[in-house]
Amino acid sequence: MYGSNAKRGGVGGVAPTPLTINRRVASIPLTLMARALLLATLLMGTVWWVPDAISQDEPVTTDKIGDQVQTRRGGVLPKFAETGETAALYRFAKDRGDVLKWMPCTCGCGQLGHTSNRSCYVKAETGDRTTWTSHAAT
Repeated sequence: MYGSNAKRGGVGGVAPTPLTINRRVASIPLTLMARALLLATLLMGTVWWVPDAISQDEPVTTDKIGDQVQTRRGGVLPKFAETGETAALYRFAKDRGDVLKWMPCTCGCGQLGHTSNRSCYVKAETGDRTTWTSHAAT
């Protein structure tokens, strides 16, 4: 093999050596691949970390009696009860529903189907989703 190369272009009967690849040039694609893999891993981790409650919330709507209603995942408080004393009351309704379900409502909303004071905060629960109502805040 080298003999024929020596006849074609070798100097002094010595075959030319195969070209060596510059290691710095060869490492550029590997560096780019490593960076792309790192970026993809970070993005996947970020998507996994984002709570479902953020991405699957329903918008705040108004029901037939004029109360605001919002369904959220994981017991996250509704938009209309995120701050101040209202948030503290809704947090209590979420965390201590066992107490509120034994307390009668004094606003006269029994005719609306409310069975306890907790009904003024929580309209419905299914699985990990809570439908909140602003009835208690109005």
